[in-house]
Amino acid sequence: MVLKTFNVAEETYSQFSHICKSNGMSMSKQIDFFMETFIQEEPVARKKYLEKLSEIRAKSSLRVGSLEN
Repeated sequence: MVLKTFNVAEETYSQFSHICKSNGMSMSKQIDFFMETFIQEEPVARKKYLEKLSEIRAKSSLRVGSLEN
């Protein structure tokens, strides 16, 4: 384990701390779990999203006028 320092908004920290304490969870372990999940899942989800976005952008668009048109 490595000890790191992060800057977090006070309100966010307070709310998350309260949730962790209320549920008997370790805040550090929850942050660690979040990071692991992000590393494992986000790049794949992001890649699929970007591929789909590229497909949509490649298609011809339909012009939608205003209410006056």
